[in-house]
Amino acid sequence: MDITKKHTYQFSLHFFLWLVLSILLFYPFISEPRPIPPDVPIRFVVVISLFYFNYSFLVPRLLLKNRTAIYIIVSLFIILGIIFLKERYFPFRPPENIPPFPQDRHAFYMSRQFFMSIVVFSVPFVTSTALRIYIEWRRNDDLRKIVEKEKINSELQFLKTQLNPHFLFNSLNAIYSLSVKNSPDTSDAIINISELMRYMLYEADKEFVPLGKELEYIQNYVRLQRIRLSDSENVVLKISGEDKGKSIPPLLFISFIENAFKYGTDFKGRTNVKINLLIEKESIHLYVMNKIGAFRKKIESSGVGLANIKNRLTLLYPDSHDLTVQDDGVNYEVNLILKL
Repeated sequence: MDITKKHTYQFSLHFFLWLVLSILLFYPFISEPRPIPPDVPIRFVVVISLFYFNYSFLVPRLLLKNRTAIYIIVSLFIILGIIFLKERYFPFRPPENIPPFPQDRHAFYMSRQFFMSIVVFSVPFVTSTALRIYIEWRRNDDLRKIVEKEKINSELQFLKTQLNPHFLFNSLNAIYSLSVKNSPDTSDAIINISELMRYMLYEADKEFVPLGKELEYIQNYVRLQRIRLSDSENVVLKISGEDKGKSIPPLLFISFIENAFKYGTDFKGRTNVKINLLIEKESIHLYVMNKIGAFRKKIESSGVGLANIKNRLTLLYPDSHDLTVQDDGVNYEVNLILKL
């Protein structure tokens, strides 16, 4: 909530509160044609002063500082003191057109008037306490959300800085392999990786990117891998569904796909990787499967890419993603469902 909206909200709340209080205080005299006692306007001013003294001073200085006992004692002392002064200088007197009360009923009416005085001064006092506590709770909650958002942004930025060099090293290794073989595909691979790096430089720092751009990035990556691989016959990428009007955090899927190519090649250079992206109206389903190469089984991955993507999913989609990973020693499968 910005400053203007916050001030407008607080002003409206206070205005409504005093409108209701004014109606309750003056309605008996408006509904019946009788003069307003001289102490009523004074009482109204005292109530307003008491309200804002409690709201601006007592609650923030005592109650919100965990000095509850002192706050209660001071509050009772102030309320009872005001009632005492009111009864001393503006005692209850029956209207002139009403006969004097009998002696046995006078005490009853006096006690009732004392009780009404307690209500008149205590209700606004308690209301101001509740209102100030609520305002402080809202303020602290807004601050907590800001701090939490900043924490998430800093963590995501850290995760991205880890991910980008990790991907770059792998891609450069792929081009190096082509250059060693004097492959005619080397120039195409360089162009391909330039497109990938352009995306990472100009798009990956955004909070969200169009889904179409992320899919284009994945297609360029798979195309680069096909150029690099000696046998890419079993590399399958299938994208289905409508991506228009949808957005997604950048570099969200690439770690799963990169991992599949890294561990999906056997000792003969054959790669078996299947990638399926199904785009639905309110969700995206990513399925990645790779055969685990025989000589890859004993190699331990640093896990940087996968650890990062799991952290990002937890931060960005805490209650709206479902990730399952299965590894039976032969196939490695990833199923990810994102609810948009």
